[in-house]
Amino acid sequence: MTITMQLYYSGQNGSASLFVTEMEETGIATKIRQEPGNLAYNYYQSLSDPETILLVDTWKDQEALDIHHASPMMQDILDLREKYGLTVRSERYLSDQENIPERDKKYHNE
Repeated sequence: MTITMQLYYSGQNGSASLFVTEMEETGIATKIRQEPGNLAYNYYQSLSDPETILLVDTWKDQEALDIHHASPMMQDILDLREKYGLTVRSERYLSDQENIPERDKKYHNE
């Protein structure tokens, strides 16, 4: 069962976009994508709220996520969030691929 975190980074005057740019340019995002157990780490810009960036972050299991949270990169991320004055709202989802009802499978391409 995979774990997907959705983190909504919100700021002012483009600060959320600047945060993402620095995450990418400093290589922090690349390092996270290379961590064992990371399945996805992608940023998206909201069409309805340009001051919010969505991060979709998927992990193989809780152990991989725990290791990530204990890594020194987490402090780097917290420091950047503070630098850009961001607030963060998060949502957590667990995959349920093995229990998709037959009536819903026609909507999936897998």
